[in-house]
Amino acid sequence: MVKTTANYDEVLRVINAEHPDPFSVLGMHYLEHEDSVVVRAFYPNAKEINVIDISSSEKYNMDLVDEKGFFEVLLEGRSDFFKYILEVTDDTGHTFSTYDPYSFLPVLTDFDLHLFNEGNHHKIYEKLGAHLMTIDGIQGTLFAVWAPCAKRVSVVGDFNQWDGRRHAMRARGSSGVWELFIPGVKEGDIYKYEIKTPHDELYVKSDPYAFYAELRPNTASIVYDLENYEWNDHEWMKKRDKENNFDKPVSIYEVHLGSWKRVSNDENGFYTYRELADQLVEYVKEMGYTHIQLLPVAEHPFDGSWGYQITSYYAATSRYGEPKDFMYFVDKCHQNGIGVLLDWVPAHFPKDGHGLARFDGTALYEHYDQKQGEHPDWGTHIFNYGRHEVRNFLISNALFWLDKYHIDGLRVDAVASMLYLDYGKKDGEWIPNRWGGKENVDAIEFLRQLNSTVFSYYPGVMMIAEESTSWALVTKPPYVGGLGFSYKWNMGWMNDFLRYMSMDSIYRKYHQDLITFSLMYAFSENFILVLSHDEVVHGKCSMIEKMPGDYWQKFAGLRACYGYMYGHPGKKLLFMGGEFAQFIEWNYKQSLDWFLLDYDMHKKMQTYVKDLNHLYRNEKALYEVDFNYEGFEWIDCNDREHSIVSFIRKGKDWRDCLIFLSNFTPVPHHNYRIGVPFDAEYTEIFNSDWEKYGGSNVGNFEPLKAEDQPFHNRSYSISLTVPPLATIVLRPELKQIKK
Repeated sequence: MVKTTANYDEVLRVINAEHPDPFSVLGMHYLEHEDSVVVRAFYPNAKEINVIDISSSEKYNMDLVDEKGFFEVLLEGRSDFFKYILEVTDDTGHTFSTYDPYSFLPVLTDFDLHLFNEGNHHKIYEKLGAHLMTIDGIQGTLFAVWAPCAKRVSVVGDFNQWDGRRHAMRARGSSGVWELFIPGVKEGDIYKYEIKTPHDELYVKSDPYAFYAELRPNTASIVYDLENYEWNDHEWMKKRDKENNFDKPVSIYEVHLGSWKRVSNDENGFYTYRELADQLVEYVKEMGYTHIQLLPVAEHPFDGSWGYQITSYYAATSRYGEPKDFMYFVDKCHQNGIGVLLDWVPAHFPKDGHGLARFDGTALYEHYDQKQGEHPDWGTHIFNYGRHEVRNFLISNALFWLDKYHIDGLRVDAVASMLYLDYGKKDGEWIPNRWGGKENVDAIEFLRQLNSTVFSYYPGVMMIAEESTSWALVTKPPYVGGLGFSYKWNMGWMNDFLRYMSMDSIYRKYHQDLITFSLMYAFSENFILVLSHDEVVHGKCSMIEKMPGDYWQKFAGLRACYGYMYGHPGKKLLFMGGEFAQFIEWNYKQSLDWFLLDYDMHKKMQTYVKDLNHLYRNEKALYEVDFNYEGFEWIDCNDREHSIVSFIRKGKDWRDCLIFLSNFTPVPHHNYRIGVPFDAEYTEIFNSDWEKYGGSNVGNFEPLKAEDQPFHNRSYSISLTVPPLATIVLRPELKQIKK
């Protein structure tokens, strides 16, 4: 052993892997009192190390300072800094050469760290995480992670035999960020962070900002370059950002990629993103939907969470391929005129040991107190929205999907659980806010900041709240006290409507309010009508099985249900399988029952939904004025005895109007009279009871001439035939009519 020029206590801290700034010891240093430079290196299990001057090829043999692998060489009389490599021979006799990671200057700027610490580094994903780069002509990967309470953080992976002593990172002052550039680490290398906690525990964590991760049950992060995909959706993106979608048709097909179709029902029998791009996109286009909404695709360890318990927020799940394969999927959607929405989960995260939970040994992303930091019903942690860096993590993540993957909008999951401190909790299980209330003030401010930031970058995207309470102003701007979302799921309508449709038709006359009450609040927010995945699981029955009656009545009832939904103000969403009336509940482990399309009624139901989508997209009355009373007018909502409702939908031009009539009993009616707005002929343009949809073909096959007979407080009326369990649509022929 030889004496070191360094403080030996500092050397021991390096050897014991607990030095917060190994750069102060390792690498090349100028010794002023010696007017010389010294190079120090720490390689456990190394037998010999040489320093090689790259420019001159001169070799300097390093002295072993400590048998645990600490080496040093003093270059007397040489005071210039030079580029070098280390030639290392280990105790097995294997020799390899590497650039010294401790010879590189910091990469992250003080301004980057300042913005991150104040919560305003909107593209922090370009700084934290693993980033391939070339520094001074040397290729490698920059690693950076936030772990403010850690005693030491190291990068571990196959490239260093998962030895946390090898690549200890540099703490960047009080920012809590650690960084290290490791030469030679390339795309595809797997890695994690080894963290020594304040209590001297060792945690091995996945990278919160990783772009790619191993397929479960493995949990390592993977170095990945997102930058080389060539997009072909320029026209779509240009058009999207110039327009809003409030007065456009929005018909969403909600999809779980792992169970829409499968190669097999084995654990990993998935189609890839690219295979789904070819099959799913073509199907959605043919069916007439405008958007696909995907259940969460961020990496998650447990299939049974459906993606809602995320451990890698920046990594597209490896179940279906690589991140660039997912880019291809989105690109293919856009080239075919289909928007892509993602389910996004900022409300909670799981407790898995490799994930965000107790990341540096402390409650970093969550709260310490379980009364603030845990969802007792879900067994998950709640994000600490009051912490700047946590808000930065989430807001940057939202922007990440819109930026790198060209996503057209985010459906924000479980907003109600974020807004209320007592959500899912009993008395004594939650802590009131500073004013004694149950509102989560930090979460409210987070949501406002989220939406304001997103729309400042991407004004044409959709931000959708799954908010199940009567919280006011969800879709109003923050400057008037709103949360700033563009849309809100209409959970009230969904609950009332499904309760009504699940009743035997003889009881519906006693509950007419269940399908009419929604118009009391329909224009208080920008609503999306949803029949989502949550309604066809956990014993709630599939959509077709919710319908009462015999086989024929079930299909007729479901067609009437969808017809009424498409006439009701608000954008539309339907979960996969509902379009062809799958009988069993959705099962994430297996494919939809596509074989049902071999049966006549299921095939006709699929045709019905397809035609309904095309009707919706072709008729301005159904989408142009969704969010104020000018687009809707009741004709009759009081015919409880017959369980019939009728109403008018109107576009921006008064000539664009349609009349909807829905009969929710299996009894047909002849000579049924309704008031109409114009002295004109009325043509039945759509009827869920048509034979081609599996109906009884009762309808109005000739134009209906308005009669000068007042009815329903209108000057004119028509007498028509009402089919059983059906929704019909009439169009007034207004070409010759003046207002």
